Amino acid sequence: MSEGKTHFGYQQVPEDEKVRRVGDVFRSVASNYDLMNDLMSMGMHRYWKRFTIEMSGVRAGQSVLDVASGSGDLAAAFAKRVGSAGRVVMTDINEAMLRVGRDKLIDRGLFPPLALCDAEKLPFPDGTFDAVSVAFGLRNMTHKDRALAEMARVLRPGGRVLVLEFSKPWKPLGPAYDAYSFSVLPVLGKYVARDEAAYRYLAESIRMHPDQETLKSMMGEAGLDRVEYFNLSAGVVALHRGYKL
Repeated sequence: MSEGKTHFGYQQVPEDEKVRRVGDVFRSVASNYDLMNDLMSMGMHRYWKRFTIEMSGVRAGQSVLDVASGSGDLAAAFAKRVGSAGRVVMTDINEAMLRVGRDKLIDRGLFPPLALCDAEKLPFPDGTFDAVSVAFGLRNMTHKDRALAEMARVLRPGGRVLVLEFSKPWKPLGPAYDAYSFSVLPVLGKYVARDEAAYRYLAESIRMHPDQETLKSMMGEAGLDRVEYFNLSAGVVALHRGYKL
């Protein structure tokens, strides 16, 4: 990859252009984001997120940072876990998505602190949080290594980073998964979200994201220890977990 270039789906683009294009994608899909998640995953995203919460080890009174919080599913679940004595902070680089998440949590009687910020430059001191989560957001970040290092930086000793993301599925599932991704998803995007291109980008961005072992190594290089991953739905999605010792 040449200096100053990165991938936007299958295209090579300047880094600042990727940031703009990803922002355009999520501004376009924000209002239909939850509906599309249910349709695309046939509701399985709820199970994947519930598994993440269970594997987080988060307890009452703890502090959690939800990066690329989007529509706030993880933040809402963590807020119930930590209770009134704890704290959950929602961040996103996209104002439209952060607004969707904020409104959803307010409707549930939850009022978490919000930060509109870049995951590669988190505006928090070292050692602030007991857990940091990111669900289906890492693959959209330009410098994943920087974002992971920032997540590790803001963790307290004994804390953990949880990365829930699309990954490399079981090989025999590949042809069917590709057919679904490149034929069905864009059609859903066209008729439900009114943005076919956004969901074509989604399918391409998944293919460009590091596989399970590569992401495990990246988390180790970012300063996390005891990194492990759990394949969900035959590896279509994986949860990675690493600790700060």
